[in-house]
Amino acid sequence: MDSILQVKALMVSAVASGQGKTTVTAALARKLVRQGQRVRVFKCGPDFIDPMILERASGARVQSLDLWVVGRDACRYLLAQAAQEADVILIEGVMGLYDGAPSSADLAREFGVPVMAVIDASAMAQTAGALALGLRDYGPVTMAGVAANRVASSGHAAMVAASMRDIPLLATLPRQSASLPERHLGLVVPAEVAAIDTVLDTLAEQLAISADAWDALPPVTLRHEQAAPLPQLLAGRTIAIARDAAFLFIYPANLDTLTGMGATLRFFSPLADDAVPDEADAVFLPGGYPELHAEVLSQARHWRASIRAAHAAGLPILAECGGMMALADTLADQAGASWPMAGLLRGDVRMQARLAGLGSQALATPQGTLRGHTFHYSTLTTDRPPSAHTVKHPSGAQGEAWYQRGSLTASYFHAYFPSNPAAVAALLTRTTS
Repeated sequence: MDSILQVKALMVSAVASGQGKTTVTAALARKLVRQGQRVRVFKCGPDFIDPMILERASGARVQSLDLWVVGRDACRYLLAQAAQEADVILIEGVMGLYDGAPSSADLAREFGVPVMAVIDASAMAQTAGALALGLRDYGPVTMAGVAANRVASSGHAAMVAASMRDIPLLATLPRQSASLPERHLGLVVPAEVAAIDTVLDTLAEQLAISADAWDALPPVTLRHEQAAPLPQLLAGRTIAIARDAAFLFIYPANLDTLTGMGATLRFFSPLADDAVPDEADAVFLPGGYPELHAEVLSQARHWRASIRAAHAAGLPILAECGGMMALADTLADQAGASWPMAGLLRGDVRMQARLAGLGSQALATPQGTLRGHTFHYSTLTTDRPPSAHTVKHPSGAQGEAWYQRGSLTASYFHAYFPSNPAAVAALLTRTTS
């Protein structure tokens, strides 16, 4: 039976990347949790690293919301499901508020979620008000208030607040001595940050919230519907999934989709030189940071031999982005050193300084369209022709190459499994001839 739910919810967005959206969202989530609130956090757009930080801050799993990749109905279901469990829902936007198609503003308007604009106020004062008014009125969106980041003093905060006219200064965060470090794919993952919880606790303590503006936030109304059960297309099958510091980019919804179709998941670590589990009926190699661990992977003899044996035995292998990189002949790291990989996909992978692929994409399959995204700084040089290409959204231009070699399917494309469970099941099912 459908039910109507009401919950306090907030979209945390900004004028651009680099304003401190993740820092402010994480600080707010941790502050609310420390006050005894039940908090659920979502990330707008396809992303793997920010959700890890936000999960650590909130203590709850972080899902992605995107009107195109995830879909409106699925987004509505995820939000309503969270509303049943939480006192507050926070959604971290992607890039700037109006960037992308669909944008964070589109998502906020679709579900009636008010926006809190994060503004890096370190090099401005009254101009913050102009930015806030522009962000509100351009769309428009419902502007709940502004979070002024990197504020120098109480006097500086007062100047920012006075510039807002009818928009509340909802929160302020001073310049941080300890921040969340970054690397080429975004923030460093939580496990690599010393004393990450101390950093998050400090940010929570430093974040000042206007009680009046917070209490004035109206609840968001959501309709909860029962989700249809997934077809049991993987019932009785075991999917081996690489998961360690080199292979850690996995949508939580992807794992839910596999188990929802009846699969048993078995995780293993190529970095620890684990072999592909004997009971595996298929192998999934997700993305991650193999370039940071190329030397260790090159010396993982059991892992390399086992994935070759699995391929020779006809086990379906789905390798995306970092997973594909680990199956090439060689992988050159950022220092230029070249390391031997598993050699299932003829070619060489090399890191580069500029972004090689970014954005939402889709793959046409016999079961329909499979949606997802790409984001990588490496390139694969191979003489093997692709069997297909993804299509970029919304331009329709040619996207990532899609390679097949026997039972191996490999691409830089990160698939969002719930967008087409039947297509994913087919990729992980052994074909008979």
